[in-house]
Amino acid sequence: MTADSPGFLTARPYADLTPEIILSAAEAVGLQPTGGFQALNSYENRVFKLETETTPWAIKFYRPGRWSDAAIREEHAFTQALVDDEIPAVAPYCYENETLFCQEGYRFALFPWHPGRTGGLETVAERVAFGHYLGRLHLAGQGRFTNRLTLDTQTFIEPAIATLRDCPFLPPDLRGPFVAVAERLRDAIAQILASVNPAVFRLHGDCHPGNVLFDGEHFAIVDFDDCLNGPAIQDIWMLLPGDRAEQEEALAAIIRGYEMFRSFNYSELRLIEPLRALRLLHYNAWIARRWNDPAFPLIFPWFSEDRHFRELVSLLYAQEEQLLLPPIQISS
Repeated sequence: MTADSPGFLTARPYADLTPEIILSAAEAVGLQPTGGFQALNSYENRVFKLETETTPWAIKFYRPGRWSDAAIREEHAFTQALVDDEIPAVAPYCYENETLFCQEGYRFALFPWHPGRTGGLETVAERVAFGHYLGRLHLAGQGRFTNRLTLDTQTFIEPAIATLRDCPFLPPDLRGPFVAVAERLRDAIAQILASVNPAVFRLHGDCHPGNVLFDGEHFAIVDFDDCLNGPAIQDIWMLLPGDRAEQEEALAAIIRGYEMFRSFNYSELRLIEPLRALRLLHYNAWIARRWNDPAFPLIFPWFSEDRHFRELVSLLYAQEEQLLLPPIQISS
């Protein structure tokens, strides 16, 4: 199933997900919920902190129609392999040799609750330490997923252009300029990817600070829901803060830790701005595809405004210019 399969367009996918279903789902797999649960910030799926008589859990209800069972199980197997290698991922709860369950038509999984604040990549020491884990994660990730997406323009940009071109919120006078700049970006990104020709293997895929928990001593890498096949830099560039100087400093620390376990291909630095442009298009198309889910107009009210799309086109022009500049550099 791809990012643009019809399942993505399901209206009101969680309308029937009641507290009774949430609690009965936990009971069905051998847990003893106390009745207490808290909705967490999750837009794609629905995730709750669930209190039980022994310890809290995170229970995730997968968006209907998004991933196949095989794709979800591939994610689960990957995270379990990482945990087995003592890499700080969070593997799903296994009950009777199964990690993917179904309750009242909703597929779900449970994960051990990990406290901690998001981010935690503020000092050189923290960045080096996290670089260790990324290097080890990528060593473990050699090989490819067979049921998940691959990061390329055909999968992520072509469908995004089509979705946004037909979005009713895109002002008619911007449709031509949007399509023109988006297609130029698509072609430029494809050309840069081909010229760099990076190794492609199993990644977290959405490794931004919000998916890194830190308790002051230990990291936990969470939410492998978007794990995919891609180049190593995809799991690094979203962690870089601030302006170019700050990004160079953070990148140098992360790569220093990374290379203690795995060599980094420095030519992939050329991919940072192309991948930023790809994400900008894909992210906006994702919101457009989800607009029939009542949660999305509440979370992203600005998306339906004329001003947003005018700013988006301006950002695409700026990103096009970024592709012409020399890439960020650090010493190898």
